[in-house]
Amino acid sequence: MADFSTTCLIAGGGPAGMMCGYLLARAGVDVTVLEKHADFLRDFRGDTVHPSTLQVMQELGLLTEFLKLPHTRIRTANLQIGEEHFIVGDFARLPTLCKFIALMPQWDFLDFLARQARKLPNFHLLMQTEARNLILQDDLVRGVLATSPDGDVEIKAGLTIAADGRHSTLRGGLKVLDLGAPFDVLWLRLPAIPPI
Repeated sequence: MADFSTTCLIAGGGPAGMMCGYLLARAGVDVTVLEKHADFLRDFRGDTVHPSTLQVMQELGLLTEFLKLPHTRIRTANLQIGEEHFIVGDFARLPTLCKFIALMPQWDFLDFLARQARKLPNFHLLMQTEARNLILQDDLVRGVLATSPDGDVEIKAGLTIAADGRHSTLRGGLKVLDLGAPFDVLWLRLPAIPPI
């Protein structure tokens, strides 16, 4: 792959990077998204698409097609303590079109966004291409140095967005603010057993 330039470069093809790339390309911006993996088929931290995100999908005209993907609708958040059952959240009261959480693998969500974005002529998704370092010139970010299957590539950009996750290598010296949360979420996938 030869060195090239783009108006906007987004390092990271997760939900933030893919949605940002789609929105910018839809607005007419030439945008290139780099994703270091060959596909989106891996486990992620969460497989939920929240009502607010579904509302955005509706506003973008994507909701009907999106909801054709296999998903489970969660309409209430429930808690079971011993024999006691509590509804701790009822999404029917939300001021959104979809009053549920759509539970689906995140790779389906990302594949969907990639398919929609690829319909736009100024959207470019480079898989197996990882941003390794920022290109700095006069203390300004001018793009990234990346590694692709064809070797190293220099990508110049008017705007570079680091959407490369919580372990970002492109943070550019910005410090991470530790909020000191006293707990984290344990996320796992269990098979659903049909009721008897």
